[in-house]
Amino acid sequence: MYLRACDRLARSFQLLEPDPDLQMFSATARRTLLAQNRAFFRSKYSPLVVGAARTATTNVSATPPESVYVPGGPVIQGTVNDPTTFPPPSRGHGSHHWAFERLVSAALIPLTAAAAVTSGSQYPILDGILAISLVVHSHIGFDAVVADYLDKRKWPIVGPISKWTLRAATTGVLVGIYQFNTNDIGLTELISRVWTA
Repeated sequence: MYLRACDRLARSFQLLEPDPDLQMFSATARRTLLAQNRAFFRSKYSPLVVGAARTATTNVSATPPESVYVPGGPVIQGTVNDPTTFPPPSRGHGSHHWAFERLVSAALIPLTAAAAVTSGSQYPILDGILAISLVVHSHIGFDAVVADYLDKRKWPIVGPISKWTLRAATTGVLVGIYQFNTNDIGLTELISRVWTA
């Protein structure tokens, strides 16, 4: 039947005039050819099945494994192909972080002006608050960079390492600022001495 359909198709192209029998036959022929094609690729004579039988190390049955067509290609679970899970809607979610970031940024302006007017040794609390605010402001900025460019879904090893490195560095800087403000001249006094040096 396959050869007969190909022969009729070739003859109709040679004559360059439509064959009414071929037009009626074309839908049926297409379905039949597709069924024969599927049956061939699932048979034991198919190169796909023979190649799979050669490489298989286990017992191979006569029926080939069923392949499932997925529109758009295969979807791999557990990678960046996964859709983003959305949290339940909440009016306050995220607004607290945003408000805290804006508060720290806005508080740095009067803190810096007050520290420039006064001395760090006279007002150690003001000096400590300025130092902590600067460290927290820097941590928030670097954390946003790490979250945007080193996401743990795309960078499963580097992302968490960089996030924990940032946390360790921030903790170390806070300990150093505390030691510097309590046992030495303090941040404001250091800046004023460097400025007038």
